[in-house]
Amino acid sequence: VQLQASGGGLVQAGGSLRLSCAASITMSSFVMGWYRQAPGKQREMVATISSGGTITDGYSAKGRFTISRHNAKNTVYLQMDSLKPEDTAVYYCRARRPVTPVYDFWGQGTLVTVSS
Repeated sequence: VQLQASGGGLVQAGGSLRLSCAASITMSSFVMGWYRQAPGKQREMVATISSGGTITDGYSAKGRFTISRHNAKNTVYLQMDSLKPEDTAVYYCRARRPVTPVYDFWGQGTLVTVSS
């Protein structure tokens, strides 16, 4: 199983980035999510979206980030607007199937750097 995250890079504060995560699985039954880990900090949830489209935003995402999914393309997105230097982190994609059989997959991460 592969979760290929892309779209990271260097952006100035106030700018936008769109992350994509292409899954090699049929993700329609998975909860898809974006997480991030800044240097010296624990990994935190940015946002998740259920198979039915229910979104849960982490504290950092509220009002600035939008998660979406395209099941036919097996891809999940994270639109990030009004970026701040404190958003600098490696962003990871996660696919979790909470019902039997339970699966939990992580992608390799994509680095987002926001300059002030």
